[in-house]
Amino acid sequence: MGALLLWALTRPFDADGRMLHLYSCFWAQLYFYVNPLWHLRVEGRERLPWKGAAVLVANHESLADILVLFGLYRPFKWVSKAENFKLPLIGWNMRLNRYVPLIRGDRESIIQMMAGCERWLSRGIPILMFPEGTRSKDGEVKAFKDGAFTLSIQQRCPIIPIVLTGTARTIPKHGLVIQQAVHARVRVLEPIDPAGFNGDVHALRDHVRDVIVREKARMEAER
Repeated sequence: MGALLLWALTRPFDADGRMLHLYSCFWAQLYFYVNPLWHLRVEGRERLPWKGAAVLVANHESLADILVLFGLYRPFKWVSKAENFKLPLIGWNMRLNRYVPLIRGDRESIIQMMAGCERWLSRGIPILMFPEGTRSKDGEVKAFKDGAFTLSIQQRCPIIPIVLTGTARTIPKHGLVIQQAVHARVRVLEPIDPAGFNGDVHALRDHVRDVIVREKARMEAER
């Protein structure tokens, strides 16, 4: 109800839904604010833009990554699997925010997703994607898909890598049990300019994955 009220009040002067998204960030972060056993540390938030196109990409360990990444508190539009938009309350909020749905493996849906992302980027709104496509079963970073990097090159906007740790055992893939204690950590890395890759989507993709893998190993060694 709070999201619906805010949407109605801000729609006339906030056509891109920035305020509603920030409200959703707060809503998701309540899990951390009210649970003394759940901890989140965000580093490098200042590298994220308040305005201007960017493609944010993060590794994907757990369903809890969604709650964690809302802690970035910056405007962006999620790319999320279409079934999430059907969930009561959460799905309704996603629709109000006009996040971008995707049916994995469906060519027409992928085309529509890319078009939706292009529209938001052209309006100066970042989008956030999990380039692995789905959660990792073992916490290891899987191969990346091309979509995020194609968007970055075509729209001439930076890729901003984001590294997550500490969420893999929270709600693991195919798991339903939420662990009592969570010590999640997010690190936003320096933006990467796609211009240096001369339109080579695969080279940009592989470079960003290598950056995330190295930084994830470094963060885990720091524990």
